[in-house]
Amino acid sequence: MMCARASGVSGNLATSSGRRAGSRCAMALAAAVLWAGAAAGPAPAPGAQPQVPPSPTRDDYLRLAGELDSQFREVLRLWFPRCVDKATGGFLERFAADWTHKPESGKFLVFQARMTWVAAEASAWSPELREEFQGYARHGVKFLNEVMRDKEHGGVHFRLGPDGKPDPELSAEKHAYGLSFAMYAAAAAWERTRDAEALALAKDTFSWLEAHAHDARNGGYFESLTREGKPRLASVEPRMDGIGTLLGFKSMNSHIHILEALTSLYRVWPDPGLRARLEEILAIVRDKIAVEPGCLSLFFTPDWRPVPAHDSFGHDIETAYLLVEAADALGKPEDAAAWRIARSLVDHALDWGFDGERGGFYEKGEAFSPAFDTSKGWWTQAEGLNALLLMHERFGKETGRYFEAARKQWKFIRDFQIDGKHGEWFGSVTREGKPLGDQDKASPWKAAYHDGRALMNGCRILRRLAQSSER
Repeated sequence: MMCARASGVSGNLATSSGRRAGSRCAMALAAAVLWAGAAAGPAPAPGAQPQVPPSPTRDDYLRLAGELDSQFREVLRLWFPRCVDKATGGFLERFAADWTHKPESGKFLVFQARMTWVAAEASAWSPELREEFQGYARHGVKFLNEVMRDKEHGGVHFRLGPDGKPDPELSAEKHAYGLSFAMYAAAAAWERTRDAEALALAKDTFSWLEAHAHDARNGGYFESLTREGKPRLASVEPRMDGIGTLLGFKSMNSHIHILEALTSLYRVWPDPGLRARLEEILAIVRDKIAVEPGCLSLFFTPDWRPVPAHDSFGHDIETAYLLVEAADALGKPEDAAAWRIARSLVDHALDWGFDGERGGFYEKGEAFSPAFDTSKGWWTQAEGLNALLLMHERFGKETGRYFEAARKQWKFIRDFQIDGKHGEWFGSVTREGKPLGDQDKASPWKAAYHDGRALMNGCRILRRLAQSSER
């Protein structure tokens, strides 16, 4: 039997039947209350009135916006032009903690696309960045289109060898996750440069994904494919795909980023067939992947039966943003269902995965118990900042919860996640903010995409809030 959480954490205690069930609920409830108290800090003195933080002012919004803008420009300064690969094309993927370049292991589609996307978006951030970063975006598109595109079988290679050429082992798999990022980057590059090459790449990638990976029976997409475009089944060795999903299964991770890519492409190419697919994937993420009271299931059978796994707080809060972004692209910015699920994802993450004392979201937990992995990854902190400010813009007149959490979130990022010596963000830190393990500034999975997007989005939201507060 599953028991609900205490109202002080979130929700009301559900009626239970049977002594043993009631005992289990009481134990779980006690643990939840103890955890909530520990996370929030010491309890107020008896009879003391809870302190309600003052509402943020225009100056508060502008001050925080200025800090995010400054940090975004610092991120750009550290990555570009340092990461531009003038020898084999694309972008260099490996830098040590002090930005020393390390030997390259190959070219990974996700990293290449993410850095292309960052360059494209940065070109529109301010006039003085336009020409330089349009150049970097064109450089990225050229590599994706002329080198990573599979001229023999279509689509885009998931990985290439260190020499920038297809490798019998590294290039044997194509993946919907990687293809979605190629589409995402190319659509952004077209929007910012109006280069026909970029739009053609985005359209062609969508067409190849549709032809080879769409699951017409169950909806969504097959994820791991052979180079020729055939879905890879569980009988193939090795049995895990390139993002850690068992072959033949579907994942939350791929589908939220497919949603992201379809949203980006639809904004610049409002094709009816693309719209239908965007609506389909939005419904899958909202109604099948997201579940009450605010979690995402990680893995699924082909017919969308969930497979038990942990709760990834970073993906929950990231998906909150992606849901409302997709609804907005479809012309439904007030979509009640998308906002309800988005808010529930952020609320659940705040209830169970947020460090109320220091700020910062933890990496992993369960649906109804404290986080068991209290490390704080850079991408989770970035997505948390973005989602909290988004929720504050939408619901700030109802509650100050989101902005107060955003203040703590940014303070933790500024004080602990950002490397004060060498710049950029530590990949992972402890709950207290001490760097963990290998702290390379760049790796195939660590680009400037999560922090760059969060800083841009957060700054835009804060500037809108400052402007509206003047009225």
